[in-house]
Amino acid sequence: MTETTAWLLLLVGLILIAGLAGYAYSLWREVGRRKRFREEEVQRANHNCLESLDGLARAMLAEQVDLTEGSLRCKVLLEIIDPGLVERDAFRVFAEVHRRTSHLHTHAARAALTPRERMGEDRERLAVESDLRREVLAAAQAVLDFKQRWPASLH
Repeated sequence: MTETTAWLLLLVGLILIAGLAGYAYSLWREVGRRKRFREEEVQRANHNCLESLDGLARAMLAEQVDLTEGSLRCKVLLEIIDPGLVERDAFRVFAEVHRRTSHLHTHAARAALTPRERMGEDRERLAVESDLRREVLAAAQAVLDFKQRWPASLH
């Protein structure tokens, strides 16, 4: 191998290394950009859930929505923010309402029930609401308090 060939191979190697380093740098920046985008999306989703929770909790406290329906929706929204939230003492009642009413029919399945069956399910739902009313309303207030302390309230 001649000295010229060796210098050419060294130059080609350095050019390849520089090209690969530039490509690696651009990939690293893209990963950072995507990570920031994903974090912003999570923050937007959490913000939207918090706004929905706020309106829902206020409607529950003003008795503008069934406590069962409100509890089930609060449970879902809290789980979107953080699945562990419904395990907190303040919000555990939402999971309890879900546990006690998850077998009840909704939407088209409810419409397919006979009037007697619907009335039976309504009685069951109202009994759950009556049993847990105080706890559900306290949890609705806790949702409002949680929203006020966001994001520190996640820790």
